[in-house]
Amino acid sequence: MKAYIFPGQGAQFSGMGLDLYENSTVAQELFEKANEILGFSITDIMFEGSAEDLKQTKVTQPAIFLHSVILAKTLGEDFKPEMVAGHSLGEFSALVASNALSFEDGLRLVSKRAMAMQKACEMQPSTMAAVLGLEDAVVEEVCASIDGVVVAANYNCPGQLVISGEIEAINKACDVLKEKGAKRALVLPVGGAFHSPMMEPAREELAAAIEETAFATPSCPVYQNVVAKAVTNPEEIKENLIKQLTAPVRWTQSVQQMVADGGSEFIEVGPGKVLQGLMRKIDRSVAASGATFQVSE
Repeated sequence: MKAYIFPGQGAQFSGMGLDLYENSTVAQELFEKANEILGFSITDIMFEGSAEDLKQTKVTQPAIFLHSVILAKTLGEDFKPEMVAGHSLGEFSALVASNALSFEDGLRLVSKRAMAMQKACEMQPSTMAAVLGLEDAVVEEVCASIDGVVVAANYNCPGQLVISGEIEAINKACDVLKEKGAKRALVLPVGGAFHSPMMEPAREELAAAIEETAFATPSCPVYQNVVAKAVTNPEEIKENLIKQLTAPVRWTQSVQQMVADGGSEFIEVGPGKVLQGLMRKIDRSVAASGATFQVSE
């Protein structure tokens, strides 16, 4: 079975999407529509902006979403997913690509999500750290033993787990994890503690917007981060999407479930190759590649 997977934050690069815009009228129309919806020219920043410009909160998440979704829409007849999933932000791309959510509503929610997360980050300093070379259970135990907020946030692949929480608690956890044998426990240059209880204000803000948005039954099962299994019921999809900001991204478990359910060819749709790299570490037996845009007009 063919599975399409969509990347999350961090995959952005200067010039992203320009080839799509220049070679596809479908892409042009969608990019121009995005500029209208957002109220500023995100295309200028995506196509010509610096890495620093692309790091702006109002830009990063919508830019990755747009690149992923518009690439999917330009694949035409070639785009026939039998299952989809997205890493964190990428889940919104997956929902639009599987017709559970309209392009316009997806973009509005992603923009709202970015702003809500930024506000939550400013309320209280917090951070994340990547832990390499330990079993998930060991990392979870250490997090539970630390005073303060620190939780497992991103289960990226076996031996790579990102933790999230208060700065002091993260630093303490990193020290203990190194003592436990972690190859690395490295604080990441991020704006805050995503996928942790620190995002509760953002979750509440986004929940209101999600509740007001129309969701449809997707054209194929969506493997959601929160539950790491196939979901097709629109109400369940909304519920899981609301939980996503404060719950861990169970990416390893999602991919393993997709393989167990018959996923044999995984295609990353969007900027970068991060998910292809993680695929090779999760299950080498399945094919992993990137979606390639072909000029058809």
